[in-house]
Amino acid sequence: MMTRRALLCGAPGAFVAAAAAVAADRSALAFVTDIYNAYKGKNAKGHPLDDDRAIRRYFEPSLAALIVNDRRRAARRGEVGALDGDPFIDAQDWDVSAFDIAVEETAPGKASATVKFTNLGTPNTVVLALVNIRTDWRISDITWRRDGKPSTLRALFAR
Repeated sequence: MMTRRALLCGAPGAFVAAAAAVAADRSALAFVTDIYNAYKGKNAKGHPLDDDRAIRRYFEPSLAALIVNDRRRAARRGEVGALDGDPFIDAQDWDVSAFDIAVEETAPGKASATVKFTNLGTPNTVVLALVNIRTDWRISDITWRRDGKPSTLRALFAR
């Protein structure tokens, strides 16, 4: 039987745990919102991934390494790498006025962000798999729908 003392002593711990879960969710939401705010409007610049530092800012280390290595190999051959568009919106050009972002925790230190938007008149949904590294959120994969089938950023580099 639960006593009043046990209930009162356990309540702060439960509150702290619940607050931590909400804070982690909000932090992941803030990370994703920051990414997509750079794509709003006709003249939005987005997030150019033209140097290693920019890539590492958004992607977890193993995915960042795939992107960086592919980009370097392609540059040596005078080609465009496997990633020939913007992975955040799955396009080369954009005109987006608003995003609908929903983030849910999938496991401790992991979350999934579903981003819905209309780009140049076409509705799109992008799903970001997120992982918390130390105190920062990073993308561990991105899923888009291409030709009606799911396609991922990691799979792009597996070809």
